[in-house]
Amino acid sequence: MPVTRIVFLVSFMPWNVGTDSIVVNNNIWQFLDDIVNSSQVKPSPRPYHHGNLRQALLRAAEVALEARGVQDLSLRELSRELGVSHASPQRHFATKQDLLDALAIMGFERLSSVVAKAAEARSQDFNARLTKAAFAYVGFALNHPALFALMFEAKRRPGMLPELRTALMAAYSHIPKILKEGQEAGKIVSGDPDRLALTLGAALHGLVAMSIDGKIKGAPLKAIVPETVQHVLKGWSTNKT
Repeated sequence: MPVTRIVFLVSFMPWNVGTDSIVVNNNIWQFLDDIVNSSQVKPSPRPYHHGNLRQALLRAAEVALEARGVQDLSLRELSRELGVSHASPQRHFATKQDLLDALAIMGFERLSSVVAKAAEARSQDFNARLTKAAFAYVGFALNHPALFALMFEAKRRPGMLPELRTALMAAYSHIPKILKEGQEAGKIVSGDPDRLALTLGAALHGLVAMSIDGKIKGAPLKAIVPETVQHVLKGWSTNKT
């Protein structure tokens, strides 16, 4: 069964948004779509061989997670799907929770890669880079809703694994870096970039939750995301005229 994929409402047409006359064009949309598509789970290789059991389990687990939910995810069932003994996965994941933690770590690593690729072009306008990073974040979450939910459930669990904390911190390091560059260029107010990023992150996370719950109707996210970024930036702008 294919991975659940919730995509942006499309009809990618150019438009201008916000300050500094940001032009979002078809090339940017194709660029962002390519980034998000690159984060899709790849089918498990056939035939299975012992050298890639851990990765095969993670791929199969992600497919099962998106298709059936975390409650129905089972190491025994994954073993059956991969054609290995029920005891084989225990060499890599002693418990189901170990597997879920590994999925969360993988999810944050992929989110980090997606956002980093979207924001890596330093020659671009500050506002455009921030908007592209925001789109990458929202796009990843909507294309992997069950994985995204699992990632944040793992984040809230007490006794976070060091590997999970490292992956989480890396994923959320990109937008503060962009904001710091905006501060250095005099575009936005001074202050802790991590605290500023929290404000934008809360807004984007809210859009994701509302979209998954079907509460955003009548306006495509391709318009709402840049509008949200521009509203936040207006509050941070050093030019209040």
